[in-house]
Amino acid sequence: MKFTSAAEPVSHDVIRQMVMRAATVAAKALTDTEQSAEGRLRTLMDSHGEVLAARGPGHPLTFESFMTMLADDLAGLLPDGVSPEEMAGVHLINDDGLFEEDLFDLDQEQREVAKAVQKATQGGRSTSLAEIEQEMDQVTVNSGLRKRGTQEAYAKGRADLSRMPAGTEAAVRRLNLPSVVGQYYRPVSFAALYEQWWFACPVCRWPMKVTRHRSRKSASGRVQCFYRPHAELMGASYTFKIPAAGKPPTLIPGSPPPAFTGAASVLAPDLRGPVPKPMPSAGYVALARGPWRYTTIPGLLEIALYDALIARGFAAAPESHMSRAALGADDNCPGSVTLWPFLDTYDLHVDVWLPDGRTQSFQLDVKDFTSEMLLAKKIQADGGDVGGAEWIVVPDHREASLPLLRGVCEEFSLKVATAGEVGQAICRTAGIRWA
Repeated sequence: MKFTSAAEPVSHDVIRQMVMRAATVAAKALTDTEQSAEGRLRTLMDSHGEVLAARGPGHPLTFESFMTMLADDLAGLLPDGVSPEEMAGVHLINDDGLFEEDLFDLDQEQREVAKAVQKATQGGRSTSLAEIEQEMDQVTVNSGLRKRGTQEAYAKGRADLSRMPAGTEAAVRRLNLPSVVGQYYRPVSFAALYEQWWFACPVCRWPMKVTRHRSRKSASGRVQCFYRPHAELMGASYTFKIPAAGKPPTLIPGSPPPAFTGAASVLAPDLRGPVPKPMPSAGYVALARGPWRYTTIPGLLEIALYDALIARGFAAAPESHMSRAALGADDNCPGSVTLWPFLDTYDLHVDVWLPDGRTQSFQLDVKDFTSEMLLAKKIQADGGDVGGAEWIVVPDHREASLPLLRGVCEEFSLKVATAGEVGQAICRTAGIRWA
């Protein structure tokens, strides 16, 4: 399955990226009531100019039409002849008149594709590629962690970012992260605050989005994780009644979502704990959105898969391909597992020790893109997996993306599975039970 085959479609990728980026900034400004009217207008006019540049002189668009289209299907901003692809059906502003947070993910993923395409088509790192990478905070974070030089230090830093995406300033300092990484812990975003309080997502621990809703008769609020699957599929969504002045709200959970079943049940988060409590914003910091979305979120799944295999008897190996004797493992140990081997060349390396003395290895790369089409494009532009993994693994809640991804990955002899499925495949090979 091919998405592009010549220079022209690549230019269409650039047009889509330019329109997405400009429209995202414009929609955020349009719905940001905290920004001054003058500042919002300036941002909207600049974004309109960016969209005009992307559309070209043959496709004019008035400012009035641009403003109207910000609330409609994003694909309408593209010039005639440019396929909407991943932008089809995407809305910048939701039914409550608020900015649609998934747009941040799509913008980031488009830039991932642009980076891969430029590497593939230009055979080197051009100026525009460098500019793209400078905008991607999580790239800087991962590079900063690698500078420590050792596998142990990298794995600790990567795990810390996954387990503590928000915390007190003192707790973050104790992580002893490189300064280039630590700079991405910042004050809690205004979008996650109710006055001076914030609430941690019970799944990822990052501050959740807070919105208020008013009608003629009442006022209420909603708190939900910025990561849609946590909010919609894992219960990280709450309502609250507007409290008295100076008081924090008390969250009310919604109906519990359907439980994950079968192989997917093993890695599903346990949300039977207490409802999130209000936390003061003073003295707390949280990761910037890029490192949280593309380091913390997939990192939690990678750690969960690692922990699940350890719980089933696999030995924790600091390096891949270590022997049973080197690890001091007994004859009942089914194999070993390494997290982020070779400074995160790929995400997990699993060795299964077979009864006949052979070893069967599983090299896994976890991918969690909001847009399955953009992930497919990136794999195609990379010519497979850049780190040499043999499996592309997606979260269990992205099972619907498997047919598209398999159609692309078969060209590169890559296997594709959900995390639960690959865990089951590993355990089946080892002759033990997964779920």
